[in-house]
Amino acid sequence: MNFERSSLLKTLALILFFSITTSTQSETNALGQKITVIGQENTDIKSQTSYKYSIWPRINNGYQMKQRPSRRIRNYETWYSKRPEYFQRMLERSEKYLFYVVGEVQKRNMPMEIALLPMIESAYNPIATSRKKAAGMWQFIPSTGKIYGLKQNWWVDDRRTVMEATNAALNYLEKLHKEFGTWELALASYNAGEGRVGRAIKRNKRNKKPTGYYSLRLPRETKNYVPKLFAIKNIISNPKKYGLDLPKIKNEPYFEVVEVVKNIDTQLIARLSEISIEEFQLLNPQYKRPVINVKNVPEKINLPYQNIHIFNYNLHSYKKPLSNWNAYKPKKKESVAQVAKKFGIDRKILIQVNRLERRKSFRKNSTILIPNKDAITTYFPTNLNELYNYSSIITHKVSPGQTLSHISDKYNISVKDIKEFNELRSDRIIIGDTLDIPK
Repeated sequence: MNFERSSLLKTLALILFFSITTSTQSETNALGQKITVIGQENTDIKSQTSYKYSIWPRINNGYQMKQRPSRRIRNYETWYSKRPEYFQRMLERSEKYLFYVVGEVQKRNMPMEIALLPMIESAYNPIATSRKKAAGMWQFIPSTGKIYGLKQNWWVDDRRTVMEATNAALNYLEKLHKEFGTWELALASYNAGEGRVGRAIKRNKRNKKPTGYYSLRLPRETKNYVPKLFAIKNIISNPKKYGLDLPKIKNEPYFEVVEVVKNIDTQLIARLSEISIEEFQLLNPQYKRPVINVKNVPEKINLPYQNIHIFNYNLHSYKKPLSNWNAYKPKKKESVAQVAKKFGIDRKILIQVNRLERRKSFRKNSTILIPNKDAITTYFPTNLNELYNYSSIITHKVSPGQTLSHISDKYNISVKDIKEFNELRSDRIIIGDTLDIPK
C-alpha cells in the first residue's frame, strides 16, 4: 500500500481509534475525539532548554554521589576503554530510553548516576533476560516485579516495559535509600537483596566495625556494582581521557505514547508507522504476542516521536481488519493436532507461534493464538527454522576459549545472525564481552 504523509492538523482530524499523548493539556479534534497529552516532560524546564542539543551535559550536571579512589573503579575504566565498540553500542542503544529515564530521575531529585544503572544491569537492553530469569533493562526478577506492580501474564511482561519498569525501579531504589540511608547501600541492596545487605550490616555492628558499603562483606558482584557504575560515570564525564567518543544523543523525547483501544497486530502498527518491526519491539518489548490484546482499558504503546502523525494518517486510510489473530482457549484434553485440524492450519505453525515446543496437549486454562491465512502469509517464512523470538533475549558472557562458532552451536543460531544482532564487524570476540542471543 502506498501511504502518504500528512501535516499535524490533517492528522489530528483523521484519528479514529487512538489517543495520542504528547503534552499535559487536552483538546478535541475535528471528529470530536478528546486527545489527552501526558508526554515526557520534565518539571525543570530551564534545565531542559539549557541542554537543548545534547543529553550528556544534563546528565553530568546531575551527579550527586561522591566517590573515593578505588582500584575497582580503575579496573572497570580500563575494561570499558579497551572495548570501544561494546561501549559505543551500549550508549547508542540507550538513545531510545535515556531522555525518559533522565527526566524521571530528575523529577525525584535522585542522583543522576541512577540513570546510568541500566548500563550495568542490561547494557540498556529492555529485552535482556538473565539466567536467573531477571528481565528488562532494570533486570527485575518475577517476584520483585509483582511486588512493584509489574504485570506478568501470557500477553505481556511489564518488567520489560520502558516506562512502567523505570518507575518501579525508581520506587524500589527510593525505598531502599530510605531504609539504608545511603545510595551506595541502596544500590548494593538492589543488586544483592536487602536481606543480604541487612545481615552484613548487623554482622559488622556486632563486631563493632563500620557499616558503610565499602566496609561490608558482600558478594564479589555486589562489591563491584558501585565501582562499575562510577567507572561508566567517569568515562561519560570525560570520554577523551579514556580514548572514547560519546554518540550524539539529543536532549529530547525519542518516543511518545499512543493508547490502543482495539486489538491490533504489532506488524501492522510497525507498517502503519513506517518503522521496522525491530524498532517497534525495542520500544514495546513487553508484548509477548504478535497482537496487542485490549480488554477493559486501552493498552499503551510507544512510537518514535516523528512517526506518530504518520501512523495516525495511515491508520485512517487502512480499511482492512486491524488483527489477523484470534485468541482460543482449548477444551479439556484437546490436543495440538486437533486444534490445528479444527482451524485448518499447519501444526508446526501453531506450535511455533504459541511456543508449545513438542507438547501434544495443552495445559489447564491455556490460551493460544490462531492465525488466519493473511497472518500465515505475512508472519511466517517458508523455513520455520528462520523464526526467532526477539521478545526474549539471552545475554551470553564470552568465556575463555569460546568462538562465535561455539556460541552458535550452543544456542542453535547462525554465526551470521549473532553478528548482525550484535552489530559485530568481524568474528573476533573478547573474553568477558556480552552478546545478545535471540531465542
